[in-house]
Amino acid sequence: MTARGRRFLARFVTMLVAGLAGILTVGALPAAADTVGIGQYVALGDSYAAGQGGSLAYDNKCLRSPNGYPALLDAENQIHLRANAACTGATTSDVAEEQLSALKQGTRLVTLTVGAADLGLSRVLAACTAGTPAQCQEAIGLADLLLPAECGDESELGRRLGNLYADVAEAAPNALIVATGYPLLFDDPDLLETQINDATTRLNCAIETAVDNAQDADINIVYVDVTEAFAGHGIGSSDDPFINATGPDAFHPNAAGYRAYAKAISAAIRDALDRQKQLA
Repeated sequence: MTARGRRFLARFVTMLVAGLAGILTVGALPAAADTVGIGQYVALGDSYAAGQGGSLAYDNKCLRSPNGYPALLDAENQIHLRANAACTGATTSDVAEEQLSALKQGTRLVTLTVGAADLGLSRVLAACTAGTPAQCQEAIGLADLLLPAECGDESELGRRLGNLYADVAEAAPNALIVATGYPLLFDDPDLLETQINDATTRLNCAIETAVDNAQDADINIVYVDVTEAFAGHGIGSSDDPFINATGPDAFHPNAAGYRAYAKAISAAIRDALDRQKQLA
């Protein structure tokens, strides 16, 4: 493991290992239990963080769902969701300006899914699935202005994310930040859908690179890639899709998709603890 990895894992685990070791699992999420140890959890971000698509029982205009991954993580032992501040349509600046007030000194876990709205991904999807090829290219071209040309490159979106991660760390200095990526939407894509999947891949690259840079700055943050969890379950999958293909929640995970998100996040926390045990 790199020196950078040792630094952020050591800081995180010093605070949390006593309460979490042996509790989180990658399997089916357990029923709610007494909440100690990691305790205070806050969810931030966009529609994917709010849980749009998980059900029609949304609690407000932000389209937060009881089947979203924040609620599922809340059902795990030792995690207590104090606030889900996520809101459909939120950009990085929206999170910074409107959601950080949910964070406290006592916050121990922050999840964050954001970046797609900065790109106008909804506009891209509309142009590429219902518009002409020229409209699709134009929408992707606008998104390209914010994305890295190649994975690992710096980008405008990466800069925005890096500033946001620093703001989150300042507002919740005792928390582990878990920044998630996005699933590839289409299985067996046609030409235009392939371009959307490619843009999503570069979106994920921007997030991961920003997380790497934040780790270099000694911020307690990890990146969770969900593409493997969704592989074979995208739009066009013949069975067991994890993404809504039609309707007002199109292109958002369904309840099964959010369970996949929750398992991936849970596994990331467990892996951090396991790595720290090996260093001890």
